Amino acid sequence: MSLEKMSEVEGFKSTLGLKKMVDRWQNSHTWCLWQTTLSQRRNPYAILRMQNTVAQELALANQQLLKVRQAALNQLFEKEHQQYQQELSRMGKAFYVERF
Repeated sequence: MSLEKMSEVEGFKSTLGLKKMVDRWQNSHTWCLWQTTLSQRRNPYAILRMQNTVAQELALANQQLLKVRQAALNQLFEKEHQQYQQELSRMGKAFYVERF
């Protein structure tokens, strides 16, 4: 599989992962709102559990967002590197690559 196809597949997987994460967050948010209105006066410990759940979801969402942004930045760097290689090859130059 070529590098471009692999990066496209990884981009697609990260997009799917981001969509699933957003869907989970929306479902969790809806559930938290429902629980808040239902048991706000009856069970103060439920509020603490929900706050903990929301904090955990936000931490996971931030981690996923960081991974998606890193993958996008990595793709950008790879694309720019390929462009630089093409420009240098047109000029008859190349990057130094150490071989083992």
